[in-house]
Amino acid sequence: MTAIIGIVDYGCGNLKSLENALEALGLASRRLSAPGDILAVDRLILPGVGHFGHAGNELDGRGLAGPLKARAAQGGPILGICLGMQLLFEGSSEAPGMPGLGLVTGSCERFEDPSLKVPHMGWSAVDFGDRTLAAYFVHSYFVPAWPENRHAEALGLTRYGRPFVAAFRSGALAGFQFHPEKSGTQGLALLKEALAWS
Repeated sequence: MTAIIGIVDYGCGNLKSLENALEALGLASRRLSAPGDILAVDRLILPGVGHFGHAGNELDGRGLAGPLKARAAQGGPILGICLGMQLLFEGSSEAPGMPGLGLVTGSCERFEDPSLKVPHMGWSAVDFGDRTLAAYFVHSYFVPAWPENRHAEALGLTRYGRPFVAAFRSGALAGFQFHPEKSGTQGLALLKEALAWS
């Protein structure tokens, strides 16, 4: 039986492009909006676009934050994409009073360099060490690059004025600041690879 990939539907993401990408990869998916469904799937994607505070309120208000934390505590895989990745961290300067899920140490900052256009939008190179991927970004906030002794591994870095984390992994948790589903064939291949991580 083919495993179903759950996509968290909390009103803060364009889920159709992600669903289309998974379909192109031959992977079955299902939108999940009920708290009880979060623990019921083998693989889970937390997408997200928009404002950190609004997204956090939606997760809380729909009763999804608790099950997501419980899933992480049980070692259940979660892949965050764009704002979904940021929500895995402790918070963001975009919404100082709104805590993130706190599954990964660290918080998000805004691009403040006056020479940069914000949001960072378009194609940028992601350095994975052994390969470089051209990836599509749309974001104004980022997770700063961290030292190697952190519990989470920064798999991919991108520079936009300063280096930031474009991809990370911490056990069964992983995240992409960019949109792999909009990053061509290499992005799709990386999405498929990430969904096999455990």
